Amino acid sequence: MQPGTTQQRFTLIDAQVDSHPATFAQEVKTGLTSSPKSLPCRYLYDKEGSKLFEEICQLPEYYPTRAETQILRDRAAEIASQFSEAIALVELGSGSAVKTRILMEALLRRHGKLRYVPVDVSRTILEESSRILLQDYPSLEIIAIAGEYHHGFPHLKAQSDRRKLILWLGGTLGNMERPEAVRFLRVLRDTMSPGDLLLIGVDLRKDRTVLEKAYDDSQGVTSRFNRNILARINRELNGNFDLDTFRYSVIYNEKAGRVEMCLVSEQAQQVSIEKLGMTVSFEAEEAIYTENSYKYSLPEIQALVSDAGLRVAHQWLDDGSRFSSNLLAPSS
Repeated sequence: MQPGTTQQRFTLIDAQVDSHPATFAQEVKTGLTSSPKSLPCRYLYDKEGSKLFEEICQLPEYYPTRAETQILRDRAAEIASQFSEAIALVELGSGSAVKTRILMEALLRRHGKLRYVPVDVSRTILEESSRILLQDYPSLEIIAIAGEYHHGFPHLKAQSDRRKLILWLGGTLGNMERPEAVRFLRVLRDTMSPGDLLLIGVDLRKDRTVLEKAYDDSQGVTSRFNRNILARINRELNGNFDLDTFRYSVIYNEKAGRVEMCLVSEQAQQVSIEKLGMTVSFEAEEAIYTENSYKYSLPEIQALVSDAGLRVAHQWLDDGSRFSSNLLAPSS
């Protein structure tokens, strides 16, 4: 058992470079004055949005969480066996770390101790999840990094005293445009030392009906999740969006291989946002794009990884071949 109290085993690094509210305000202004209008999907995840997303992950239509969890349960021991000694387990967008526990436990069983380095924009979520994890795993130490991914990258390089397994779970890669995903993986590749590995979840191309149901559930939770970004503008920027006048819309663009999500104004209207000193005009049926979720074929994953200077060491699919977990290594 690793000595030290819970407090002694926890370090929090504030890697935020910019004030998050100011960044939110700037990007809201930019997005709502663009054509077409859009809002960055990362701003869906405030405290309320994060709670709604946790609820989405339990919905019967939303298969990615169950599919990835199955892969991790089946392959955790095999993943842990890639390392001969205690490592640093790094996670991008850690959230509540529910799925991460599967790998933590496999690594602790094999090596006896573990350093966990979660990176998340929410300091509150980092503190809450870390407190619970440290209570549950006495041989765990945590170095938490509060900030956007790119703010945390310099701190990942500092974890050079042991090999790293970097986790990017949940298919978040799909929120990036395809060229952006390559660029991001290249930057992430540059944080890796020889012997480090990267485990990423990538959702696969599949039937339109399955995809559209996954992102537009019968209980309307995903609709509330998306419309919460308008409520957030109201709360934080003194906006006067009437959420009932915007409907949530989902379509799978098969040619582009992406699920497109937006909020559509059901009437011509004007919305004022006091803290931005602006009024936004909407035509009837005009959309605010909130999120794209790209899906990949297996050859597309190979091409993406290769373009980023990585190689696929192992690739696993769930029983339904809906989702992939990809263990990547630097190609040179």
